[in-house]
Amino acid sequence: MLIGGGVAAVLLAVIGAAGGWVLAGDQQGSVATPPPAATGSRTPVAETSSPPGRPTPTRPSSSPSQSRPTGLTVPELVGMDFEEAREELRDLGLGWQFVFGSGSSSSVRSTKPAPGTPVRRGITVVITVAGAAPPSEVPDLVGESCNDAKDELVEDGFSPRYPTGRSGVVTAQQPAGDTVGKWNDVVQIWCGTAPSGDESTSAR
Repeated sequence: MLIGGGVAAVLLAVIGAAGGWVLAGDQQGSVATPPPAATGSRTPVAETSSPPGRPTPTRPSSSPSQSRPTGLTVPELVGMDFEEAREELRDLGLGWQFVFGSGSSSSVRSTKPAPGTPVRRGITVVITVAGAAPPSEVPDLVGESCNDAKDELVEDGFSPRYPTGRSGVVTAQQPAGDTVGKWNDVVQIWCGTAPSGDESTSAR
């Protein structure tokens, strides 16, 4: 009976040791073997966008209308009679200013800006005429509206001046009507208010 009890005790010790070794091996295996990584869920990606608070700079786009040419240029007027040149500029919506020479020719010698220069409507083109300013008769303007008088003076080649403004009818003028002057001469017209007595004028 003692021998049998001893054998049983030895068998239990061997079985217990073997069981503990197996359990220890399982625990070590579970610690040493890492779990498989999840694919594609947390892969770091290099960022190419601008950092927060700093938007990617963009180039300002230019408006096509700001740089678009108008298509209007100074016409070729050299050699043309200066009155014909004036009519061509008027038809294009351009202003004019004559600079006369000393000869007898009425032809255009040059223009400023030069022919072909891009321009906008309303600018003044300076026209140099080869000859001297021709004579022109001052119209009688008293009693006309100031605006009509201005148009008539410009048409006849004179430069109007308005000592009392540009509203109302013409009450006086200087020089008087029917006086022979020259192109570019100044003609004063008093509109709405008569001039003072010490000014040489023509009045009705």
